[in-house]
Amino acid sequence: MNVSVGIDALSFYTPAYFLDLGLLAEARHVDHQKYLAGLGQERMAVAPPDEDIVTMGASAARPLLDMTDPDCIDWVLFATETGVDQSKAAAMFVHGLLGLGPRCRVVEIKQACYSGTAALRMAADWARRHPGRRALIIASDIARYELCSPGEPTQGAGAVAMLVGANPGILALDDEAGLYAEDVLDFWRPNYRETALVDGQYSTRVYLSALEQTWRHYVALTGRKWTDFCRYCFHLPFTRIAEKGLVRLARMDGGPNPSSDEIRRLVGETLTYNRVTGNTYAASLYEGLTSLLDTAEEDLSGKRIALFSYGSGCTAEFFSGTVMGGYRQRLRGAVHRAMLDSRAALEYQQYEDIMNLPFPVDGGEHVFAQYRTGPYRLAGISQHKRVYETL
Repeated sequence: MNVSVGIDALSFYTPAYFLDLGLLAEARHVDHQKYLAGLGQERMAVAPPDEDIVTMGASAARPLLDMTDPDCIDWVLFATETGVDQSKAAAMFVHGLLGLGPRCRVVEIKQACYSGTAALRMAADWARRHPGRRALIIASDIARYELCSPGEPTQGAGAVAMLVGANPGILALDDEAGLYAEDVLDFWRPNYRETALVDGQYSTRVYLSALEQTWRHYVALTGRKWTDFCRYCFHLPFTRIAEKGLVRLARMDGGPNPSSDEIRRLVGETLTYNRVTGNTYAASLYEGLTSLLDTAEEDLSGKRIALFSYGSGCTAEFFSGTVMGGYRQRLRGAVHRAMLDSRAALEYQQYEDIMNLPFPVDGGEHVFAQYRTGPYRLAGISQHKRVYETL
């Protein structure tokens, strides 16, 4: 018997602070439209010193424990490219903060922004063999570049948590997926750097080339056309790339360029959250999916949506799924919108002060000032150990 598997619940979290890109444009002496129209970005989320991928991931995941029996969670898969330890998985810190049981596989996965999809596909394959059990997927990242660098306006921070299992309540994944891998250097962060290096124009070209390759593979497997999907979710290093991707697929399918209205219909609702948080790396695609499901006025029940996941370096996947009936009862849209609306705006100097604040590397005793966070915070460092606390 073919068991449907996929996403049973979704939760999104982003830090309580943001910088309006108008202030950044003013400080960098560039036209605000370069960010607003050129990139499609309005704001960037800024993580305070006592917020990291662990606290964001745990904050995203915590509400999901009220939607399932925690004892049914056999996997915790943490996807990130902002690891906090060269050995211990960020997932282990989250497992402890959430108080999950000991009969659990707990690991961290890395492949740039693709790692969230790798975790989802691994969990889905496992769930098909274990109906009634659940995997907890957490994608959490802080996109950070050097001040005054080309990547600076695409910074961001956030996390998405997903429960994955059989007979899902939100999205049933199709089995077929178009794949592509190529060893490139479009974006990378050596161990000795805290900020990433990126060749932006080259990375965009590789992104679109990988989209073409995965689409060809997907079509060969399924025979579907680009008009067979009611919505498209793209990985979003910046939101304008979704428009570029959609146009590329339409051309490959032999049709005319989609109109502005058609572009808004197919991708507009997926961009709402990312536009005001910035790039969230491994969480980006699933933040877009959350945004779509939370904000779509149309009932998407029974309709197929397309998803494109890209990880610099590069690994890419084009896949799809069908939205389940009654999915709106599983959403947390009102909570997500309230969280975004309640964030505090930073002045430019406050943003720069946070960016310039060095993280302790001597392993000594350090206590971090308390900022606005979710239910968890990074309280300090003691004897080379990260100390977390529950608020």
